[in-house]
Amino acid sequence: MNKLSFRSIGVALIALSLSAPLAPSVAQQPAPPPAATAPSQPAAPAPVATAPAPAASQALPEAGHQPGSVTPGLSELSPWTMFLNADIIVKIVMIGLAISSVITWTIFIAKKVELGRARFRLRRSLKQIGESRSLAEAQMALGDKHSVLSMLLAAALREAKLSAGLSSDEGIKERAASSFSEYVRAEGRHMRRGMGFLATIGATAPFIGLFGTVWGIMNSFIGISKSQTTNLAVVAPGIAEALLATAIGLVAAIPAVIIYNHFSREIKVYLELVARASGAAGRLLSRDLDRSHGSAHRARAAE
Repeated sequence: MNKLSFRSIGVALIALSLSAPLAPSVAQQPAPPPAATAPSQPAAPAPVATAPAPAASQALPEAGHQPGSVTPGLSELSPWTMFLNADIIVKIVMIGLAISSVITWTIFIAKKVELGRARFRLRRSLKQIGESRSLAEAQMALGDKHSVLSMLLAAALREAKLSAGLSSDEGIKERAASSFSEYVRAEGRHMRRGMGFLATIGATAPFIGLFGTVWGIMNSFIGISKSQTTNLAVVAPGIAEALLATAIGLVAAIPAVIIYNHFSREIKVYLELVARASGAAGRLLSRDLDRSHGSAHRARAAE
């Protein structure tokens, strides 16, 4: 029994001596790097990072744009599209301003033709009576042409006939000058027709366009408050439609002011020609009066 126990104890000691150096070698083996296990767990934070993507992709369709494009609504804006999409009040303002612009250019064309023809006829008539010595001779030189000068000559002849037998030449000339001034004022009123429209359009069109702009911007801010977004694709179309009203107002007002000033100068030049015609008719009347008094003196001398 003692021999067996000694043998077993010896075998156990040998086994322990052989297994003791192996433990440190196992403990000293390098641990696997932590990066090797990292690829196995990347999916956990991914849903958190990409969670806003569906909401962002849904924001564009709500604003009226196709996914994958950069605000195509802004690139599609044009004056006609903005007019069609504008509020009814802004549309009425734009239509009124467009009609005002058409009236402005219609007056310009009509008044340009009318003033040009009247100025040409009056200058030609003044040349035709330049060598005339009496009212009757001047009327023959003009013929049956309807012009301001022919009306002035007719008024002078009518006053001379109505004042026949009166010895006061100054009274005849004064009454004739009064008739001439009436014709001159009537011609000025005739040539100034349409100028009031130009003045009104030039003075009010910018403010009417501004009213349309204020109304459109107010509606844009109301739309912003309802949609609860300040996205440029939502805000820009309404503001662009509002600003279009101001642009149309300026397009109507600026030409109206320029045309009004132009015709004011043109009418002033024309009325100066009318004043020359009135002076020419007065001179012819004065010659006729002097000639009639001279013939009367010669008749009394012959008696």
